[in-house]
Amino acid sequence: MSGQSPTRPKLSEVSDCENVPVIDLGCGDRSLIAQQIGDACRDFGFFQVINHGVSKEAVEQMLGVAYEFFNLPVEEKLKLYSDDPSKTMRLSTSFNVKKETVHNWRDYLRLHCYPLEQYVPEWPSNPSSFKDIVSNYCKEVRQLGFRLQEAISESLGVDKEHIKTVLGEQGQHMAINYYPPCPEPELTYGLPGHTDPNALTILLQDLKVAGLQVLKDGKWVAVNPYPNAFVINIGDQLQALSNGKYKSVWHRATVNADKARMSVASFLCPCDTAIISPPKELIDDASPAIYKNFTYAEYYKKFWSRNLDQEHCLELFKN
Repeated sequence: MSGQSPTRPKLSEVSDCENVPVIDLGCGDRSLIAQQIGDACRDFGFFQVINHGVSKEAVEQMLGVAYEFFNLPVEEKLKLYSDDPSKTMRLSTSFNVKKETVHNWRDYLRLHCYPLEQYVPEWPSNPSSFKDIVSNYCKEVRQLGFRLQEAISESLGVDKEHIKTVLGEQGQHMAINYYPPCPEPELTYGLPGHTDPNALTILLQDLKVAGLQVLKDGKWVAVNPYPNAFVINIGDQLQALSNGKYKSVWHRATVNADKARMSVASFLCPCDTAIISPPKELIDDASPAIYKNFTYAEYYKKFWSRNLDQEHCLELFKN
């Protein structure tokens, strides 16, 4: 099924997702972690992680400085505004302004984060602590992403370095999303249904205000925030690398009538020249390769040239 939906969210039809997998990365049992992650990637396409190694201080400071940034005067923020997706640092309001019929109820600051020394100089210098706090958060989240990729490799029955090797020198982006209170939440999205074009997304949710919803068995379900957890979702590249065993999940963000909501999404992406192709262990007569080999640059170009809520972009790369 595609994530295509009417252009309004039908919030009354959304139920809570009761059994979201919550995986304790600090439990010490590597094979159990790999098994739980494999089950979650196959059945849900996403999961939450606790005891993940990103310090509580880094998380609290990140959310704090994000609120400080979005509370700056409008004219200060407007200096950073652009709807050109090729810019490596920009403030914007919608995913694809030129193609949407209903614009999104969010502001977001999009940053490229790796290599840090290349991108940090162009980041906002107001608030004054922004560059230091966000740099530190980016480093910790990157390490978590690599640990998760190792566990995902193990869950597929291949060498733990396999995914990291295929993806090459991974890029890293961040979207700091601010969803203001919305007087008519039924009329718009914070972000419409989509899959992520990258490899892995690490989402920090605001604990006080829910908003993330995923498509499970053809129905939208709400993923309520869990204390001190990140939501991890599989991007299109890992669906292709797993030969379709793992799902890149359709997800969306809704807005709230009386409360603002903040989320921080970190994305790990293959290098542009990485050739996305499943390991030979996952291909046999019973499971032939589903997708053609492609580079990440080819994929990304195709992803951005279409409407966000069209059919899954991976469908365009099927054998």
